Amino acid sequence: MWINVVWTVTLLIDLVIRIVLLMVVPRNRKPTSAMAWLLAIMLIPYLGTILFLLIGFYHLPKRRRDEQKLVDRLLAEHAADVPIADPGWPRWFQRVVEQNRALTHLPAVAGNSAELITDYREQLDAMTREIEKATRFVHVEFYIASLDDTTRGFFEAMENAVKRGVTVRLLTDHIASRKLPGAKHMLAELDRMGVQWAWMLPVQPLKGKYQRPDLRNHRKLLVVDGTVAFIGSQNLIDRTYNSKKNHRRGLKWVELVARVEGPTVAAIDAVFFTDWLAETGEELISEHIDAPEVPAQPQDLLCQIVPSGPGYETENNLRLFLSLIHGATERVIITSPYFVPDEAMLYAMTIAKQRGLDVQLFVSEIGDQAMVFHAQRSYYEELLIAGVRIFLYPGPYILHSKFFSVDDDIAVIGSSNMDIRSFTLNCEVSMMVRGESFVADMRNVEAQYREISRELTLEDWRKEPLRRTFWDGIARLASALN
Repeated sequence: MWINVVWTVTLLIDLVIRIVLLMVVPRNRKPTSAMAWLLAIMLIPYLGTILFLLIGFYHLPKRRRDEQKLVDRLLAEHAADVPIADPGWPRWFQRVVEQNRALTHLPAVAGNSAELITDYREQLDAMTREIEKATRFVHVEFYIASLDDTTRGFFEAMENAVKRGVTVRLLTDHIASRKLPGAKHMLAELDRMGVQWAWMLPVQPLKGKYQRPDLRNHRKLLVVDGTVAFIGSQNLIDRTYNSKKNHRRGLKWVELVARVEGPTVAAIDAVFFTDWLAETGEELISEHIDAPEVPAQPQDLLCQIVPSGPGYETENNLRLFLSLIHGATERVIITSPYFVPDEAMLYAMTIAKQRGLDVQLFVSEIGDQAMVFHAQRSYYEELLIAGVRIFLYPGPYILHSKFFSVDDDIAVIGSSNMDIRSFTLNCEVSMMVRGESFVADMRNVEAQYREISRELTLEDWRKEPLRRTFWDGIARLASALN
């Protein structure tokens, strides 16, 4: 009898779990994600339920979302006098600008200049040179930060800035940076230098700091004195990421960074303010946002900064990307190291091709993360059938640049990959640029990539062994668990 009672209770608990989760899981969730979670729960009910409770909710805690709303209100007040529309913009592009402003409260501003830097060493050197000239403040924010032989000059420049009386603040992601070799030494050095620093999204439950552990702050930016900023894909670390596995494979990262001057630097700094407030409780907006206006630059690019992440109610970056692709009339060229699109992005790209546009995708030929790499490969056949051209950047390099261009006058550069994680789970920052000179420079970068890459054809793809495409499909299903 007792055995029957135990079995009955167990079955009832299992049934209740399934019924409750059928009501909870699909709510405000994309159908693909909901179906993936329900499949996991139905196949492995107890483990699946535990995983869902751990990583099934992608918004940040209410306190952090409230802080984001506070910053949004302050930004909206400061940007109230900035005009929304420009008669010279195409109507569809004006609507994209309005959409971005409605989601982030950051306006598009003209009078900017931007220089693309492609060499890894020069990217770090350019940032270091600006820190060496700082007179007021330096704001450093990188997903990954490491004190090593490659970045030592950057850290020395921060130390010298502090000695000159410059306020230096640094943010880096807790999970991503604390596991690196020498992390404790780096923190001790920051303390010795007098650099103010804080972890981003720390997972420290004993200190009352906890959220879904795989929500990460993936932003990369540097602001100096409110006049110069850097934004792009590069982390503050050696291009091998100081990994023994990478050393064995000979892997080296390829990045793209933009050096920016002009009024939009204040918007990049506003992203730093948001994260600094969230992690330290210190409000910097009032201190810096009213600084003397940065003079307009002769290159006169229109720029708009678009932060995104689980602190917002919607996927700001995904909406930006989709709007630009749907508005394109000639070409769409995307570079992304981790390309795992949702259905909307996949449809946007294939529809663009069906509308007669030139659609190209640059990705790495090899991967550094097996699950993501296999999930990415699972989309190649559908894209190739639609006519999208895919270029594979050769190993041992990992193409980590994150940018795309639309027609001949619009581009986006920043920290966001074209994948579900960047759309939903990561804090990201993107810069939309309208200006033919900037897009021409980006075209030169794309041409360099194309020259050394191998174009993947549908015929080549169909020669792939079944065992690899099998794992591609499994990884694709798992990628929907967000």
